[in-house]
Amino acid sequence: MRTMFIAIGVLSALTGSALAADPAKMVDTKMGKALADEKGMVLYTFDKDTKGKSNCDKDCLKKWPAFHAGAKAKAEGEWSLVKAADGKEMWAYEGKPLYTYADDKKAGETNGDGVGGVWHLAK
Repeated sequence: MRTMFIAIGVLSALTGSALAADPAKMVDTKMGKALADEKGMVLYTFDKDTKGKSNCDKDCLKKWPAFHAGAKAKAEGEWSLVKAADGKEMWAYEGKPLYTYADDKKAGETNGDGVGGVWHLAK
């Protein structure tokens, strides 16, 4: 009986971590499906970033706020953490740091897609 309880405990622990929520969700936009934060604000990638490194400096972050991770965030699967110019951890998807856009005022807006030819919807 004790072995069965241990097995159930291990299975529960493994299932719980496997079912951990992703930090972003897919939403429908006029540009198709895109990743968005918990408020539905779409996320963007920056062509000048390198895999696992944000190259958006502090001035850039004023217009393109980093998609910050919570204090207890853990990288998992396609999701990783990188350091933003403000010193805080931010989320990256498939190695690409993620940002919101200050001129997107409502959930699902995609005003940042294509800005400067270097900002793109995260999909």
